[in-house]
Amino acid sequence: MISVFVALMGSCAGNKATAGTDSAEESQRIDAPQFNADSAYDMVAAQCDFGPRVPGTDAHARCCEWLVGKLRGYADSVIVQDAPVTTFDGVKLNAKNIVAQFNKDASMRVLLLAHWDCRPWADNDPDPAKQKQPVMGANDAASGVGVLLEMARIMKTKAPELGVDILLVDAEDWGKDEIEDSWALGTQYWAANPHVAGYKPSYGILLDMVGAQGAQFAPEYYSLQYASAIVGSVWNIAADAGYKSFFKESGGGAVTDDHVAINKAGIPCIDIIDMRSGSETGFFQYWHTTGDTMDKIDRTTLKAVGQTLINLLYQ
Repeated sequence: MISVFVALMGSCAGNKATAGTDSAEESQRIDAPQFNADSAYDMVAAQCDFGPRVPGTDAHARCCEWLVGKLRGYADSVIVQDAPVTTFDGVKLNAKNIVAQFNKDASMRVLLLAHWDCRPWADNDPDPAKQKQPVMGANDAASGVGVLLEMARIMKTKAPELGVDILLVDAEDWGKDEIEDSWALGTQYWAANPHVAGYKPSYGILLDMVGAQGAQFAPEYYSLQYASAIVGSVWNIAADAGYKSFFKESGGGAVTDDHVAINKAGIPCIDIIDMRSGSETGFFQYWHTTGDTMDKIDRTTLKAVGQTLINLLYQ
């Protein structure tokens, strides 16, 4: 994804909570299951074990099969959507979007999503000799997928009252900075061809780069423009659970990511994404480099994001 950074003034979450609340106590108060960070970490590692999941590669195909198998073990139903797309440089891809449905008959639904593909080139690597190598994508984006897989495991054990759809989108990261619509190709296809005709969940939440040590999740510009109430709810729940140090109240930027196409399709959607205002790129240090590997993944960060979303679903 590409980002244009702008200052955001004020707080999205108000003064509702402090960071001192114990997450286990809060989860028990709202009768929410505990998110298992070790399990999520293992699911991130399992994706990386295939190698970089670049569309069109054997690693990508084998990981797709694994993801579908995992979700079929948890969900009411799983749909694999073929998404024929063409990249900015003329490559035709048969992308694979994967949809897992939970509590399938519930009328009120929530969409949770992350992209599962990897960038073909580490063009941000400080070593020019490595800039044509593929990115392993432990944080971008196996971390978001790992969180959603652990949530799927939890929902299999204890179903939430509302309906939940997990969408793993493909071909997000084969883009070029100068061409805004070259990103999120799988999501653009899904937005125009949803897995259910007329599909309109109450809201959506995108996870992108949610596993690195020291992650900072600031309210993102388009998220506030289209779904400010959802931002406020999520950030307040995070603060209640003791994760205010991760979920900052201000300082985010505008990010061209999967949520943009979903918002344009009429589904209010927010982006929980690690933005670092002090870095050269605005993201975590190893974004789009060969250094985006498992040693950068932190269980505490996975827990902060996963438990926040579990508390949201089960409150």
